[in-house]
Amino acid sequence: MVRPKWADSHPLMADYYDNEWGRRGDDQYLFEMLILEGFQAGLSWLTILKKRSIITAALHDFDVGQLAMYKEEDIVRLMQAPGMIKHRLKISSITTNAQTFQKVQEECGSFEQYLLSFTAGELVIHTYACEEDVPISTELSQMISRDMKKRGFKFVGPVIIYTYLSAVGIIQDIIEEDDKDAVSTTTR
Repeated sequence: MVRPKWADSHPLMADYYDNEWGRRGDDQYLFEMLILEGFQAGLSWLTILKKRSIITAALHDFDVGQLAMYKEEDIVRLMQAPGMIKHRLKISSITTNAQTFQKVQEECGSFEQYLLSFTAGELVIHTYACEEDVPISTELSQMISRDMKKRGFKFVGPVIIYTYLSAVGIIQDIIEEDDKDAVSTTTR
């Protein structure tokens, strides 16, 4: 198995890949990653990693219950927080996503069970000859994205969802060859 090029682009990226990428987690972690992936839209993952501690502190360690109760004054506070990503739509989506996340947990037992319901409870493992063959979305990410949007989630397009599913270990893309000249098309 070959390490993707994005993982070697910066020490923070390497640490993230080595210690977190593709690892399964509980619903708390799944929610954190969903929010971070939404914040990443239009930005680099390195930007998110550099600001992760600021985002985590500002968002009460991604406490779903607290974030589901956010009001306008909380949005204003976050927009003014030093070091925070100041994108009003992304920040205001936190409350909507927290409330919708809780509804999915109630309906499905857990958010992980919801995600795995699309894969018959199985992890999705793909093997590619080189990194440039790894897609940015698939039929699965498109299907989950559509369902999440229908439920009311924000910042959950099929590319974000593909990366999210990969980040939390539902999708596992394995690169067989070490092709140093390939151009990376991953969303990291």
